[in-house]
Amino acid sequence: MSGDVRLVWGEAFMAYRLSEEHPLQPIRVKLAVELIRELGLVEFAELVPPRTATDQELALCHSPRYVELVAALSDPARRSVVSWEDRAEAGFASADNPVADGMHEACATIVGGSLMAAEAVHTGAALHSFNPAGGLHHAMRDRASGFCVYNDIAIAVAWLRTQGHRVACVDVDVHHGDGTQALFYSDPEVLTISLHESGRYLFPGTGFPDEVGAGAARGTSANLPLQPYSWDEPLLAAFEAVVPPLLREFRPTILVTQDGCDTHFLDPLAHIQGSTAIWPHIGRRFHELAHELCEGRWVATGGGGYAIREVVPRAWSLLFAEMVERPDLARGVIDPEPFTPGPEAQARVWAFLDRDLQQLSQELEVPLHLDRPDS
Repeated sequence: MSGDVRLVWGEAFMAYRLSEEHPLQPIRVKLAVELIRELGLVEFAELVPPRTATDQELALCHSPRYVELVAALSDPARRSVVSWEDRAEAGFASADNPVADGMHEACATIVGGSLMAAEAVHTGAALHSFNPAGGLHHAMRDRASGFCVYNDIAIAVAWLRTQGHRVACVDVDVHHGDGTQALFYSDPEVLTISLHESGRYLFPGTGFPDEVGAGAARGTSANLPLQPYSWDEPLLAAFEAVVPPLLREFRPTILVTQDGCDTHFLDPLAHIQGSTAIWPHIGRRFHELAHELCEGRWVATGGGGYAIREVVPRAWSLLFAEMVERPDLARGVIDPEPFTPGPEAQARVWAFLDRDLQQLSQELEVPLHLDRPDS
């Protein structure tokens, strides 16, 4: 089913380093690409370096005033012209989003990488593409948030909209894709789906089943929160209950996926207990659905993932192995056993998942069904 595949990677991605102590470290992207090479997967793809997005491209989702503020903060010689009030209003007053030298250019390069991935698939130069540095889904129109200065995945979606596409954006990061959702909340031609740990327990505190879009776009935003201690079985059951039926109902012309791998048991910033065994399933299903609904057009990005060496390279290699249709080459990096919690936690996870899926089904007025492995 696979055609040409592009992998966007270059040392320029290493510049998006917000501080030495920050959880988001670009070495994780380099390690993922190195493992993709070691496994022989890169032989089935074209490796292309990223470009830097222009200010006009950034303005597809961000206000010109915000872009100029970020550029000023990025330059030590200009930083003092930005007031503390403006800095705080734009999201740069917390340890999550510290001011860093060169952050404008560094994040604009990540945006450029996601735009290149989208352009390649749109033009037919590639059927599938992957930017592992992308997926900065928390950035808002006028505000940095959750380690994200610019929202590369939203900008890629917005660009695809200018090319006439009907876009589905599926986000499986452990954190709700709030920035991407907000930017398209009133656009009926963009479907956003987010599966994530419940905002009752985790940043950004949003992403509940009643967030379904506004105005003519009502029904084009879907959120299914997961309880802490969710493991592989409910993670994949939630995916199957929501993603295939909503994509089939929406009928996109291109699929964009945010593939944060911070749902893993070893990730230090969340409470989900997934293993790397979910990634062959998720990658295969994205691949199949792209061919079923979008003539194969699939743009994938990375996202969260803070077990930098233990998890991120393996998870994204498994995803990429499905993209190039060589899962056999990556089987050796799958966790041998799931991280299943005790019986009380299992019962709670399934009960809340049943409840939230029923609410989502009612809000969307779409029948959604949960198939439990033991049912």
